[in-house]
Amino acid sequence: MRARNSLRIAVLVLVVGALVIAALWPQRIAVDVATVVRRSMAVTIDEEGQTRVRERFTVSAPVCGRLLRIDLEPGDAVTMGKTVVARLTPAASPLLDARTASESAAAVEAARAAAEQAAAERARAAALRDHARQSLDRVRQLAGDGAISRADFDAADATARQAESALAAAVAAVDRAQRGVELARARLRTPVTAGHPVNVLAPVSGAVLVLRRESESVVAPGEPLLDLGDPADIEVIVDLLSTDAVRVAVGSAVRIEGWGGETPLTGRVRRIEPSAFVKVSALGVEERRVNVIVDLDPPPRECRLGDGYKVEARIVVWSGTAVTVPIGALFRRGDQWSVFVESAGRVGLRLVTIGERNGDVAQVLDGLQPDERVVLHPPDTLTENARVNVRAQ
Repeated sequence: MRARNSLRIAVLVLVVGALVIAALWPQRIAVDVATVVRRSMAVTIDEEGQTRVRERFTVSAPVCGRLLRIDLEPGDAVTMGKTVVARLTPAASPLLDARTASESAAAVEAARAAAEQAAAERARAAALRDHARQSLDRVRQLAGDGAISRADFDAADATARQAESALAAAVAAVDRAQRGVELARARLRTPVTAGHPVNVLAPVSGAVLVLRRESESVVAPGEPLLDLGDPADIEVIVDLLSTDAVRVAVGSAVRIEGWGGETPLTGRVRRIEPSAFVKVSALGVEERRVNVIVDLDPPPRECRLGDGYKVEARIVVWSGTAVTVPIGALFRRGDQWSVFVESAGRVGLRLVTIGERNGDVAQVLDGLQPDERVVLHPPDTLTENARVNVRAQ
């Protein structure tokens, strides 16, 4: 009986011990893994952009006048030197209010009085001229008889010349006063429209892009009326952060996505503008940005991009063949990048040196070899030499 109880106690102790060991035994951690491979890799700068017509022409009003309603619509074709894109007629004079009319009437009376005064001055100058001529004739006769000196004759001649000049000035003053009367009367006349309309012809062949003015109105010289261009000849403008723009080179390959079609478009960087500008981001942060101009390769037939359409540009700044590791496998350990390498159900910590990287993978310069398997998104509980279970992929 005593031996049987001892056996039961021993069995119970073994069972409890086994349960304790099982509870304290390290559990395998389920992880996802990826294989390190050698593959072609590209690093891109991704940014939104928009299309624009390469050569855009803004047609402006050549003179001040009344713009007649423009019958063209955006998309209508125009021919250089033939299509009338706008017509202007001389603008009517402004209407007179009661105060302005009274002032103009008073100006007419003042101009008439000035004309009468000028006429009186002309009559006075004419009388002085006649008197000077008569005096000169008498002095000339006396000078012929030797009765007066040469100096007296010269003085009489000068007086006659001065009288002639004064009369001429008086005649000009009368003419100017009469013109002043006509000018004052013109300001009181009913506003009328005179002159011939001016036809504005298309400076280039293409299509109407934007109507800046459509309805009839009075316009000033140089006021924009409409924009013309060739909708089929488009380019893409992408504004990059200045820190990204310095990594882009003329001729860099560009992949255009998100334009509405299934097939991505391709192109090349044609120009990087030398001056940056300030742009406020959606978060209210001022950013220094640079415009990058992209030439598109011939698009497919189904491409219907127009002016000002939104696109997503991926500009390639580096490409090549490299040993790559997924970005999700990398984490920082001090000042170095690290990964967990899985082998035979256990993981080991490995320090790696990386080079170029994009949103998916990073270039491995040292620390990993192709076909090794690394843990993706390692949890904080994962440690050196831990046992793991690899999830099925």
